[in-house]
Amino acid sequence: MKSGPANRHSCGNSHGATRRRCCGFTLAETLAALLFLAIVIPVAIQAIQLASYAGQVGQRKLIAARIGDRVLNDLIANGTWQGGTGSGVAEEGPLAFKWTTKVESWPEGTLRMLTVDVRFPVQGREQDVRLSTLVSASSP
Repeated sequence: MKSGPANRHSCGNSHGATRRRCCGFTLAETLAALLFLAIVIPVAIQAIQLASYAGQVGQRKLIAARIGDRVLNDLIANGTWQGGTGSGVAEEGPLAFKWTTKVESWPEGTLRMLTVDVRFPVQGREQDVRLSTLVSASSP
């Protein structure tokens, strides 16, 4: 077997049948890669947006639950829950959380169900957290 320049396969060799392509990509390979990226990039961006939304909802629901718990505790401790419905706004940093309360009868005994509904926006969508507890209607 000869080992001269005629049998070497390189990009610069132009010997007809022995010529082998070794540089660059074909048009089909390039188009396939672009098609793949055209599908993957929007899906990845959508996944990032969804993860961001879920993170914000989780974080704000935690704050809303803390606010609702505080409102419930204040209403019970002060005895002001017996006034029926109420509402207000609690601010936590730059965020505003609107809360409303309502008292409903409970089917057993003299108990009442006190509910606090805390509402807040996340990326233009309204979310809420609802907390309820039973209180005795006969307590002062």
